Amino acid sequence: MTNALRPFHRGWLAAALAGVVIPAIAVLWLDAMELPRRHGPILALGLMGMGMIAAATAARFRVGVALALLTGVGLIGLAQLRGMDALPHPMSTGLALLIASVSFAARGTLFTRAHPHHGWIIAALVVGGEAATLLTAAWLPPWLLVLLPAQWASTAIQTSVTGSGTQAAASVLVALAGTATTTLLVARLLPRRWPYALMFTVWLALSAVVARFPATW
Repeated sequence: MTNALRPFHRGWLAAALAGVVIPAIAVLWLDAMELPRRHGPILALGLMGMGMIAAATAARFRVGVALALLTGVGLIGLAQLRGMDALPHPMSTGLALLIASVSFAARGTLFTRAHPHHGWIIAALVVGGEAATLLTAAWLPPWLLVLLPAQWASTAIQTSVTGSGTQAAASVLVALAGTATTTLLVARLLPRRWPYALMFTVWLALSAVVARFPATW
């Protein structure tokens, strides 16, 4: 294997590990009765791990979105094989999966355009950091959770699985869609640096929206 191919294959390995292996182990580990209460964080990790790292590794936004969606569908199927009930709001779940996949893939695309040779490494580090917040969300302060896109995705998915559907998670879905749009704009405008200020401002504004209108389930 050439040196040029090694980072490429390591990126796909990282995507498979974070997006498929670890979430699948979590699904298999949990009791079927507990799965619905934990499915939001598990699916969020799968979408984030696959969508962000795959988009960065392939340097293709659409690849990240497609693989993240396939991962989400696969994890839902695995959970139902383990005994989880059918989704009460399949359309809401599908919308949450789509918007979260787009948002995570957009970030992976930005990483690899900004750092072509190390984008997947940055994506993997970001996934690891946000995965830690998903695991420790119960102990983290609310002001921190409203800043985290992974938590937005987890909340949107959890609301569709055990709550009343899309309407109850409107704020986090808007935040995910808004950050995705801004991130793709920044990626398109590279190597200009000024759009980063726009992205930071939009992120804080959308975090304020999530804080002001929290999702309920």
